[in-house]
Amino acid sequence: MSLWQDFLTNQGKIIDKWPHYFPAYERHFSPWRNKSLTFLEIGVFKGGSLHMWQRFFGPLAKIVGIDIEPSCKKHEGPGVFVRIGDQGDHAFLNKVLEEFGVPDVVLDDGSHKMEHVKKSFEFLYPKLPKNGVYMVEDLHTAYWEEYGGGVNAPGSFINIAKGFIDRLNADHSRGAVPPDEITRNTRSVSFYDSMVVLEKGDVFRKEPFRTGK
Repeated sequence: MSLWQDFLTNQGKIIDKWPHYFPAYERHFSPWRNKSLTFLEIGVFKGGSLHMWQRFFGPLAKIVGIDIEPSCKKHEGPGVFVRIGDQGDHAFLNKVLEEFGVPDVVLDDGSHKMEHVKKSFEFLYPKLPKNGVYMVEDLHTAYWEEYGGGVNAPGSFINIAKGFIDRLNADHSRGAVPPDEITRNTRSVSFYDSMVVLEKGDVFRKEPFRTGK
């Protein structure tokens, strides 16, 4: 069963997702199915998505949700864990990592406020392992002032992510862009409607070569 079919036939806890997200989920998350992994979802809401992810990733997955709302704790189950705290609090995030280990995949579906999105990313992304995936969704809020966004707002995560493109290509900029974490440890940056996805990778070889006679 595809993730989309699972969503459509769900009779359990409420899942609230935009339909056009599902192809991106399948594309970026499918390589982790039926593998031992830790999946961290920021934002629990009604709990349904945590259990959807458990069905999708399989029996070896450890599903961890974090939320600021204490009532979300009730959505725990076998293999599904919920911790209560602020996604922008690095001390809280560190405690989660100390308990469950560094996540392989992160999905930020939390407050959708730019300050929180940025703080979570800055703390978690550098810690992800090689081949880890970091996805931020519902970034239509990056254009909304009440969420700290705006078309030209420097704190908008969309605008921050636009800078990832130059940083990904820093080695070719002839010194105009200094190489950093994104340059060295990121394989791709993908943009979708309301979503940004980064896939990590040990990118150590950046030169052309030829084969054949």
